[in-house]
Amino acid sequence: MILVNNPGDWGNIYAPLKHAEWHGCTPTDLIFPFFLFIVGLSIVFSLGTKKAKGLPGKDVITAIIKRGAILFLLGIILALFPDVFVDPITTLNTLRIPGVLQRIGIVFIVCGILFYKTDVRTQSVVFVLILIAYWVLLTLVPVPGGMAPNLEKETSLAAWLDRTLISEPHLWKFSRTWDPEGVLSTLPAVASGISGMLTGIWLRRAGTDSNRKILWMLFAGVFSLSAGLLWGLSFPLNKALWTSSYVLFTSGLAIIFFALLYWIIDLKGFKWFSPPFVFYGLNAITVYFMSTVIAKLFNFIKVDNALGESVSLKTWIFQSYLAPNFSPLNASLAWALCFVLFWLIILWWMYKRKIIIKV
Repeated sequence: MILVNNPGDWGNIYAPLKHAEWHGCTPTDLIFPFFLFIVGLSIVFSLGTKKAKGLPGKDVITAIIKRGAILFLLGIILALFPDVFVDPITTLNTLRIPGVLQRIGIVFIVCGILFYKTDVRTQSVVFVLILIAYWVLLTLVPVPGGMAPNLEKETSLAAWLDRTLISEPHLWKFSRTWDPEGVLSTLPAVASGISGMLTGIWLRRAGTDSNRKILWMLFAGVFSLSAGLLWGLSFPLNKALWTSSYVLFTSGLAIIFFALLYWIIDLKGFKWFSPPFVFYGLNAITVYFMSTVIAKLFNFIKVDNALGESVSLKTWIFQSYLAPNFSPLNASLAWALCFVLFWLIILWWMYKRKIIIKV
C-alpha cells in the first residue's frame, strides 16, 4: 500500500501500480481486499482461543468494538492532518469521513462479533447473503430520483447513499459525489473479511493433514476466483463499488496466495525471503498511519527551489535528486521504493527491539 500510495509524480506511474479507472482489476486493486482477508484471518487466531474457553462475550465484544473504534478514529485523524492546524474551520467542514482505516475498523468490528457469536455455517450463509443482497441492491433497486439501477460513478445507488448519509463536502475530495470507501460498499468489504475468517477456521481445524488443508484451500481459491470472473461478465469487477464479483475474485486470489505461502514457508521451511514481510506485518497499521503522516508532511512543508519558487519538500527533493537521473516513470517509482526502504529500516529496528505497537 505504501508503494502505490507514494509515487514521486502522480502523472508518471507504471500501469500495475495504478487502480483501474473504473471496472476492472489491477495488481494495485488487490492490496486492500488482501488486507481485509488477513484481518479476517487474524480474528480467528486472536479470538479463537477465547471463544473455545467460553470467555464472557460482553468483555470480548467490548474489546472488539474498542479496537475498531480506535482504527476509525485514526482514519479521521489522518483526514484532518495537517490542514486542521492551518484552517480548522474549512478542514472540519470538508472532512472526509469514510477512509481506509475507517473501513478496516468497521470490518473488524462486524467480523469479530460475527466470529465470536456465531458458528462457521452461519458465517458462510452471511457471506453468501451479503454478496447476493449487494448485487440485488446495485442492479435491481432503482436509484431514488427516478433513475434506473446502474453501476456508474456518480449515479449508482452507492453514490446516492453516500451523498444522502454523509453529504458531498465530507466525501472523497477528488469526486465529492461518491466515495471509494463509502457506506454501501462497506457491506461487501465485510464479506472480504469473512472470507479470511473462513480460511482461518479451516486452517485451525484439528485432525486434518496440513497438505490436505492446502489442497482444499487451493480448490476453494480457484473456485472463488472462477466464480468471480464468471459473475464479472454481468456484474463487473470494480474496487470502488466493491462488487460481489470483485469480492469472490480477490478472495480467491488471496486464498491461493496464502495457501502457497503456507506451503512454502511453514511446510517446506523456505523463509529466506520472508523477513521484510514479517517486519511490515507486525506493525502494519502503525506503518500505514505513520507513513501517511510523513508523506503529508513532505507535501505540506514548503521550500524554495533553484528558481526561487515555493514548492513542497517532496517536490524539491524529487526534482533535485531523482528527476534528473531517471526517466519520468522510473524517477517516480524510485521515490516510492525509497519510501518503502526507509520504513523497512525503521520496522527492522523495531523488530530487533521487539517493539510491536498494537491498535
